[in-house]
This record gives sequence, C-alpha cells and structure tokens, in this order.
Amino acid sequence: MTWSLVVVPALLFVAGLPIYIVLLTGAAATLLLFMNVPPIALHQVMFGGVDNYALLAVPFFIFAGDLMARSGIAESLTRWVLGLVGHLRGSLGLATIGTATLLGAVSGSSPATVAALAQTLYPDLKRSGYGERFSLGLVTSSGSIAIVVPPSIAMILYGATAEQSIPRLFLAGIIPGLLLAAVVAVYIVVYARRRNLRTPAGGEAAATRAEAAASEQRRAGTAGATLEAVVALFMPVLVLGGIYLGLFSPTEAGGFACLYVILAARFILRSLGWRAIVDSATQSAYLTAQVLIIVASAGVFSWVLSVQGVPQATLGWIAALDLSPTVFLLAINVFLLLLGCVLDPTSAILVLTPILMPIIQHLGIDPIHFGIIMTVNLSLGMFTPPFGLNIFVTQSILGARLTEIYRGILPFFGVQLIALAAITFVPQLSLLLAEVL
Repeated sequence: MTWSLVVVPALLFVAGLPIYIVLLTGAAATLLLFMNVPPIALHQVMFGGVDNYALLAVPFFIFAGDLMARSGIAESLTRWVLGLVGHLRGSLGLATIGTATLLGAVSGSSPATVAALAQTLYPDLKRSGYGERFSLGLVTSSGSIAIVVPPSIAMILYGATAEQSIPRLFLAGIIPGLLLAAVVAVYIVVYARRRNLRTPAGGEAAATRAEAAASEQRRAGTAGATLEAVVALFMPVLVLGGIYLGLFSPTEAGGFACLYVILAARFILRSLGWRAIVDSATQSAYLTAQVLIIVASAGVFSWVLSVQGVPQATLGWIAALDLSPTVFLLAINVFLLLLGCVLDPTSAILVLTPILMPIIQHLGIDPIHFGIIMTVNLSLGMFTPPFGLNIFVTQSILGARLTEIYRGILPFFGVQLIALAAITFVPQLSLLLAEVL
C-alpha cells in the first residue's frame, strides 16, 4: 500500500502532472487494490469533499479579487501610500510593502499582488538606486503577505477542513500579517540608510513616475487617489465588519464583497465596463474550478489516509517520540517550509490538515494558532526556490533571470523567518484578537 499512497504520487508529481491527478491516482490505486470498497465511493467522497457551505466563500472572494485587479485599484493604492510615506527615507520600498499589504486585504491573491507591484513599482525601484537584485526580491517576496492578511482564501480552506471558525481565523491573521510587513519595512529602512538613499525631498525618486505623481498630488491637493483608495479599502472593512457585527456569515460576506466591487468599479470609479465584469466572472469561474477540483481530490486522498489509519499511526509515532509542543512546532515549521517550495498552499492545507489536526490536539496546541502558523509557512513557500509561484510571476512579467531573483529574495526570506519564529512561539500574536470572539 505504501507504493500506491507515496511512491506513485511522488513519481507523478516529479513528472509534472497536475496535483489533482497526483492525488486522485494515488487514492484510486489504493482504493481499487487494497480496500474492499465499491469504486463508486470515489465519486461519492469527491462530491462530499466540496459539499461544504464554507467553501461557497471561495468563488466569491476569487471574483472580488479579480475585479479589484482589473479596476486599477493597485495604481490608486500605490499613489495613496506614496502620499503617506513619501517624506521618509526609503519611501519607494516602504510604499511597495505597504501597497502589498493593502492589496492583500482587498484581493487575497499573492500572484496578483506580485504582478501589480512588478508593473507599477519595480521600474521606479530600480531607477531610484535600490538595485535590480533588491528590487526583484522585494517585489517577489511582498506578495506573501496577501495570503496572511484577511480575508484569506487559505484560511477559509483551513477553517473548512479543520472545522474551525473562519471569522476567528481572519482576526488571528491581522497581527501576523502586519508583523510580516513590519519586519520587511525595518529591513528596507536599514537598507536605504546603508545605501544612503535620500528622501524624495532630496531627490531619491525625483525622476520616477510614481514619486512625481505623488508630489503632484500633494502640491495640487487633489483627493482623487484618496477617494479611490478609500473605495478600495472599504471592501475589507465591509467584509470583516459585517462578519464581526453578526450581519452575515463569511460566505455571505463574499457575496456582498462582489456586489460592492461591481458597483464601486462601475459607477464610482468608472474603471470597468459590463464586458470587463463578465470577463472577470468567466476567469473567476475557471480559477474556482481549479481550486475546487483540488479540494475534491484532496478530500478523497485524505479519506483514504484516514480509512487506512495513517493519521492515527502518525499520532502514535509522534506520541512515542514524546516531543514537546515547542520541538514539534520547530520541526513542523521546517517541514512546511520545505513542502512550500514544491506545493501550493491550497494543496498543502487540504492534504496535511486532516493528518496534523489529531497531533496538535494531542499536544495541546490551539488549532487557530496552528492555522496561522501553517498559513505563514506556506506563504513563504510562494517565493521560495525552486517552484515558488511568485518567482515565475516576476520572471514572466519582468523577464528577469532566475538566478537574480533567487539572490534577491534571500534576505527577505531571512527577515520573514524572524516574523515566523515570533508568530510560532508567541501564540498571543495570533490569539489576542481571535479571543475577542
């Protein structure tokens, strides 16, 4: 049975097959060869895996995020953030991480955030003295924050799989997401001082389009960028505020988010026509299908593992090792960081959560805290070589060499590891706000 659950999936994964085929093949081979179960069970478990009310939030937030990406929100947020930090040393770097955090709050998509930053801020970063390597690393790594700050699709999937409160997970992700942004911001300021990058008033970015636009905005006193930024930022306020005030569930909040973005982009910002909205809906349907087929396949694989007693055997093995919660969390961090190099967050969460939940409950680790640990680990995997998706987004948009991107992300990986360590071993960073509910 080991070869059907481990060897066959590993070979198919190395061969480059889609992850849902890898999971389905391993589960189907085990079911047909080693289990006395009718084949129809495969279909039943697949459909049962997506028969979860919480998962209805996924297509809504994907649609809302795609609409945000198409409506020019990224440029508006960039101008607004530059208006706030333009007087500081390293303002363009700080604007990049600030924009990434805000885009994460309105889109929840790491690749979309990286794509927006690469197109709007990378050229100015490079021209302003930050250097190609630093600029590539900053743009590529900043997208990781989008997975952690709410509303987060990764947290919705974890909550649905682990049967945990999605609103509590959203609250738990706020401080860790801001902490990730803060440690990167500190590194940017240190880098700017070491490179003696001047403030805009001294000419750091006088030649850049973004800084010139921000300066012009301040001189003219226009409220356009602020209005557009407020329209964008009201979406997460609507979503999170409605959830925590008890006005609607996370799934219903996703529907309200879509409606709000459509009305705002069509009638307030006037940046999207009906044809673009329909195109966005079509693209979102494709992306939703990609996510849910992984959900269904991972459900079958997890079911086979459970029936074969893998979680129970793993729990017994961990118990025999007599690991403390601290040592276990250290080990699971290393494991998740390595796994994130080759597997996307959706697949990793859906496959590992059913296996790990009995273990963390046995060790007395809070499931909400562990959900944040898993999310942050896998967010770092989005820009970790060799297969971090954000790396290939940057390469495809900017045409940069992979070796330069790899070198550029190393210091940002290091500083985000500091934040990960704090999030892992200081549970209150995650639980402080979550305990409000």
